[in-house]
Amino acid sequence: MARQKVEEKIRGIFERPVGSGVWWIVYYADGVRHREKAGRRSDAIKLYQIRKADTLRGRKLPELQPSKVVRFADLSAMAVEHAKTHLKTTHDYVAKDLVLREPFGERPADAVTPQEIDQFLSKHCKTPATANRYRAYFSLCYRLGMENGKTTVNPARLVRMRTEHNARMRFLSRDEYAKLLGIIRRDNPEHVPAFIVSVYTGMRWGEQFSLEWGQVDLKRKVIRLTKTKNGSARNVPLNSVALDALTQQRAAVPHDADKPVFPRPGPRSDCRWWFEPALTEAKITDYTWHNNRHSFCSWLAMAGVSTKEIQVLAGHKTITMAARYAHLSPEATASASERLVMVK
Repeated sequence: MARQKVEEKIRGIFERPVGSGVWWIVYYADGVRHREKAGRRSDAIKLYQIRKADTLRGRKLPELQPSKVVRFADLSAMAVEHAKTHLKTTHDYVAKDLVLREPFGERPADAVTPQEIDQFLSKHCKTPATANRYRAYFSLCYRLGMENGKTTVNPARLVRMRTEHNARMRFLSRDEYAKLLGIIRRDNPEHVPAFIVSVYTGMRWGEQFSLEWGQVDLKRKVIRLTKTKNGSARNVPLNSVALDALTQQRAAVPHDADKPVFPRPGPRSDCRWWFEPALTEAKITDYTWHNNRHSFCSWLAMAGVSTKEIQVLAGHKTITMAARYAHLSPEATASASERLVMVK
């Protein structure tokens, strides 16, 4: 069994926090104790040797002015700006920035530990997928901070990924859909078109709620999406149900070309504040707005639509994503199996 290499302890350098990969030096000059952050262990060794040599030669040490403390909020702001510049959708980044402001915003970025991030994910994220998305956001913040010289460590790299259980994709039965729609129509009728369009087009949340009327062609029965998760523009065909819902929405809100199709008024910028109470009353569990997309794909599969067609309609980048719904089409698989009998 191979022995692990133990790093030799060197006087005057130390790692803080232990296991972070960030090394410091400590030395005395004219009876005054000095401490500096160096970064990597090799950098700390070199810097310590330079400072000791300068002290022995009697050189005047550079003034060690305390640098401005970089807060986590500073790194998070960089991540949001990065999303606005380089990515198609920014809502998720803005939302995560808001969520993390209270627990981490004013903390010095270098003081946040992997354990604290892990504890936050365990406490505040309901699903492994959500935890992994927040972990990725933390990692992006620190990666950008390192690239811009704001920090020297990325604690999110030491946080374990959660195992996502994607074998079961929750979707609505037709009865559940009818019950949920009835509750929304009773309590929040102004949001009925948004719910119907979500289920009957399969658009992602960011795609739907960044949509402007200039992208909607009711005559041609199509939506032109320019901002998508995978970066590719695509057309979303409108069936009769989605078309009726959009016609209703057009009559209820300003519909200039640059106006949003689904404005987001309310106590929060997302739809949870009205959608989750409706789910609770309908006794529909383990379901989120994103599952409307699963309902769309699942209903297509059960209607006998091919996997390739589902991929195109849902805007999946690979056919593997659409293939997850193939088991819902027993007629198609039975037909494929029957071909074996025909082989002579």
